[in-house]
Amino acid sequence: MEKVRYGIIGVGGMGTNHVKRFIKPDNIPNAVLTAVCDVKQERLDAIKDLCKEEGGEELVNSIKYFTDSHELITSGLCDAVLIATPHYAHPVIAIDAFENGLHVLSEKPIGVYTKKIYELMEVAKKSGKAFGVMYNQRTSGFYQKMREIVKSGELGELKRCVWIITNWYRTQAYYNSGGWRATWAGEGGGVLINQCPHNIDLWQWIFGMPNEIFSDCSVGKYHDIEVEDDVTTMAKYENGATAVFITTTGEFPGTNRLEITGSKGKLVYENNKLVHHKLDCDEREFTFDAKEGFAKPGVEIIEYDIPEGHGRQHDGIVINFTNHILNGEELLAPGYEGINGLSISNAMMLSSWKKEWVSLPNDGEEFWAHLQEKIKNSKLKEDVSIVMNTEGTYGNN
Repeated sequence: MEKVRYGIIGVGGMGTNHVKRFIKPDNIPNAVLTAVCDVKQERLDAIKDLCKEEGGEELVNSIKYFTDSHELITSGLCDAVLIATPHYAHPVIAIDAFENGLHVLSEKPIGVYTKKIYELMEVAKKSGKAFGVMYNQRTSGFYQKMREIVKSGELGELKRCVWIITNWYRTQAYYNSGGWRATWAGEGGGVLINQCPHNIDLWQWIFGMPNEIFSDCSVGKYHDIEVEDDVTTMAKYENGATAVFITTTGEFPGTNRLEITGSKGKLVYENNKLVHHKLDCDEREFTFDAKEGFAKPGVEIIEYDIPEGHGRQHDGIVINFTNHILNGEELLAPGYEGINGLSISNAMMLSSWKKEWVSLPNDGEEFWAHLQEKIKNSKLKEDVSIVMNTEGTYGNN
C-alpha cells in the first residue's frame, strides 16, 4: 500500500474540517480521500462545492458520496474511515468498519458509555486493524513536556492535580444549532462529553487514572439545555494523591490552568506558558530533616521554550495514524485509550446522580442503566431520527 484511502463518515462542522485537511495539497502525506458519507444530502452537496473550489471537477469526481455508512464501509473504496458523526454512532460505525476489514480513526469521544466501548475494543482486537482516536491535543508540545517530566519521576511522588478549564464558553445559539446537541438522546451529555474529552484525556495521560470520583454536575445551570454545563469534581489516587477538575460553558472570561504538584516540585501550564518550579531536594525528606520550623527547600524556576507548542493538532493525529498504517509508527492516541477518559466522565455523571463517591474501574452497567432513563425523557429539538439512535445507526435505514 503506497497511500491510505480514507472515507470520512459524517460531514457536519468537524467532518467538513477533516475534508478540508485531506483535500489541501500535500497536507496529509501518503493519504487520499476517496469517499464521504452523511445522512443529509445538502451536506454532501456542500462538500462537492468545497472540492470544486479546491480542485475542480476532477477532485469532485475522485470522491464517492454516500448517505449510509455501511455502504461506504463495504464499497471497497477505503482502507480506513474517520468517524465524525454524533457521539452515539462512533462505536457502532467503528465496529462495522473493523468487522469489514478497515482501519478506524474516531473523533472524540470514543463513545458515550463505557459498556459499549468494551464491546468495541474486543472487535478491534480481533480485527488486527489500526485503531485511533482524535485526541489532537496530545500533539501539543506543552502537554508532551508535562507528561515527560511526570513519567520520568523528575517531579517525584505525585501529590495533586488541579485543572480549571472554564474557557469553553458557549452561547444558547450554539446549543440551538443542532437538534441533537445538549440532549441525552442525541449527544449523551454536555460539557463532559462534548468539550472536555480532550482535557479529561490529558489529565489521565499525564497524571494517571484515579480510583475514586466525587462530582457535582449542574444541569442547565447557564443554558436552556437538559444536560450538564457546569462541573466540579474531586478525585483520589491509590498513593494518596488528589485531583480537582472544574469546567463549564457558562463563564466568561474563562481560565485554562493546569497545575501538577509532586514531592520534587510543581508544573503550571497557563496562558501558553509552561513553568517548572524545581526543588533542590525531595520535600517529603526535607520536611522531616529540617531543623527550623519555617525552613523551605530551594527552588529553581524554569520556563520552557517550546517552539510550535500546540503541535499540528488534528493534522498531526491523521498524519501519525497514516504513518502507523504504512510503516508501524507508534500511535500517539491509540483508540484503546479512549475508554480511560470516558470512564472518568461516566464516573463524574454517575457520582452526581447518586450523590456519592464512585470507584474506578467499573463495568459501566450502572451508568448505562441511569443513562437509559435519561434518554427516555430526552427531548430532541428537531427531527433527527434519520441521523441516529442510541445504538448508533447512521444512515437511512
